[in-house]
Amino acid sequence: MTVETENRLRDELRGSIRTCPTGQAPDHRLMATTRTHRTYDTRFRHLIRETGDVRLAIQGGVPRSTARDWSQSRAAAVVTLDVVSSSTLELEREVVVLRKRNAKLIAVLRLLVALVKVLGITLARRRVPYGSGKERLLRAVEQSRSSLSLRVALRILCLSSSRYHSWRRDADCALDDVSSCPRSHPHQITTEELQVVKSMATSEDYRHVPTNTLAVLAQRLGKVFASPATWYRLIRRHHLRRPRRRVHPAKPKVGIRAAAANEIWHIDTTVVKLLDGTRAYLHAVIDNFSRRVLAWKVAERFDPANAVAILVEAARSMAPAQTPPTLLADAGVENANAKIDELIDSGVLRRVLAMTEIAFSNSMIESWWRSLKHQRLFLNTLESISSLRGLVSFYVEEHNTRLPHSAFHGETPDEMYCGSGGHITNELALRRHVARLARLKANRAVFCKSCELTGAVS
Repeated sequence: MTVETENRLRDELRGSIRTCPTGQAPDHRLMATTRTHRTYDTRFRHLIRETGDVRLAIQGGVPRSTARDWSQSRAAAVVTLDVVSSSTLELEREVVVLRKRNAKLIAVLRLLVALVKVLGITLARRRVPYGSGKERLLRAVEQSRSSLSLRVALRILCLSSSRYHSWRRDADCALDDVSSCPRSHPHQITTEELQVVKSMATSEDYRHVPTNTLAVLAQRLGKVFASPATWYRLIRRHHLRRPRRRVHPAKPKVGIRAAAANEIWHIDTTVVKLLDGTRAYLHAVIDNFSRRVLAWKVAERFDPANAVAILVEAARSMAPAQTPPTLLADAGVENANAKIDELIDSGVLRRVLAMTEIAFSNSMIESWWRSLKHQRLFLNTLESISSLRGLVSFYVEEHNTRLPHSAFHGETPDEMYCGSGGHITNELALRRHVARLARLKANRAVFCKSCELTGAVS
């Protein structure tokens, strides 16, 4: 075929394509080949080249090799129409970048949430004592309000709605050392009273004193007038006392109770091992009505005569005209022997065996043994019989004359036994009332910036 013929055929093909009606495809029979080529938008190609994200092109149906060539090729000059805005390309590229960043943030957030859940980090039942910490949490909640609702934000922090609004109300309060504003809660104890509670609860001089007794003792000393429940709460919150490792059984029912002093006595013997492995035998008699230790003895060997000796000593405190007391004892050999039988036959005492002749146990003196051992003896080194006698003598004196018993609303066993402490209950109630008024006055005198803004200061 000559060159003129080839040029003429090419012109005819062009003419046929040019005369094709609008919207209709040209007749492929007039073309040189029937193979079709896929074409892509130049903006799509430019987007893949700028972001380097091949997956975006593959999702759009572009072959992997083609997409890889796009990402590695240089940008070529593109001639386009004026209607295509370049800001659209910038927006699409920014969307892809933000999607990547969003995926990374979600992954980091999932790791942090898992870490928080495993460690158990939560604001529920946890105090935030410092104002800077509260301010930071409040600022974080306010910043999240643009994307999250308040309910969702508080749920993520495990922060109750009432606690959040209370923090917002006291956001400007500079009193970081208390959990709430003293003017809003004037009945709470003052900072000075809290320091006294801390010093007494951690002092070596009061280690043998139970917490409920220590609360009443502090009232009698005129230091802090607060209930035992308040002491328990403060000790638990500030971790003031040593943890108790022993788990006590459930409290039994109320046992036998006397109506007057010297009506029922309890006698028992317990064994204490010293540091060198030897044993010491403790004998004691306690009055049921007043819980007063009437007589006690520490012996190096077990002898039933020791029980008779302390009973005779306890009987010296009785008036001659009084009715012989009922002796409540267990069925041990130290309480049921010939010498004790002679004393019972003389009419000085009447003996009743616990859990044998009556349904009640000898638990009152057993409870005192437990207090003596765990509040005094086991807190010291038991080296010899003489050191044991000194420890028991100290605790008996404290128990009888100084420590108020929880069952008597502030009275000591000696005061209950002698009947000289009838005024103690009313006096402590009056002093508690005076201390409460002083506490209200002290808390209401404290003010801060938040109180001034709300006009609370008169």
